[in-house]
Amino acid sequence: MTMNSDVQHFKCEIADGIATVALDRPDRKNPLTFDSYAELRDWFRDLHYDDTVKAVVFASNGGNFSSGGDVHDIIGPLTKMTMKELLTFTRMTGDLVKAMINCGKPIIAAVDGICAGAGAIISMASDLRVATPGAKTAFLFNRVGLAGCDMGACAILPRIIGQGRAAELLYLGRAMSAEEGLAWGYFNKVVPAEELDATARDLAARIAAGPNFANMMTKTMLAQEWCMSIEQAIEAEAQAQAICMQGQDFHRAYHAFVAKEKPVFEGD
Repeated sequence: MTMNSDVQHFKCEIADGIATVALDRPDRKNPLTFDSYAELRDWFRDLHYDDTVKAVVFASNGGNFSSGGDVHDIIGPLTKMTMKELLTFTRMTGDLVKAMINCGKPIIAAVDGICAGAGAIISMASDLRVATPGAKTAFLFNRVGLAGCDMGACAILPRIIGQGRAAELLYLGRAMSAEEGLAWGYFNKVVPAEELDATARDLAARIAAGPNFANMMTKTMLAQEWCMSIEQAIEAEAQAQAICMQGQDFHRAYHAFVAKEKPVFEGD
């Protein structure tokens, strides 16, 4: 199948094997709505079955990444829902994170300005993160009377920045500066705002030029091995690598090395 860039509730452009997506309400600092949550979830689920997209850039728009769930379109209606309806919603938002983790494609978050609530979760669920000096990332759930354990934050955030730092952000709901995020390992790079899109796209292009089936396997193992013992992880990696060794990209790399050429990977 081939991914559809004709979406209704967020921006999506696909070119040269790279999908660039962004929320599309810059006047409101790009909040999420029920519709954009669901469409992003479905889009990332379908992405797993598409071989034409090699990497994804989740971009900022109009100087901001995302302000999280829309106060009027989401927060207000949630206060009127039954427990069953609320659980349906929270499971749906978690399904977006699961779809991102299981999509098989490396995701680069390009974070500018406000990156809060569910927006912070989307950046967290990405594989790599690039930011501008003005990026402010806040897991602010407790500031609206909710627990910090939202959409996998208590499981994933400590893996990226450590338990103590994650606990501080989740208990206080304060914004993490770009400087802190870089020092703590949350951000891979901090670059001037005018270089953000190009930097993220360059990372995506370098990944897209690599062995894409093997990249999928790497992403799969990175997600799954947190639940494994060392012995299980080593066995899982042995099986994964043996599968990759049957691929043509492994043979292309060998023959290119022998010929003293740069390998051209085709993802099979």
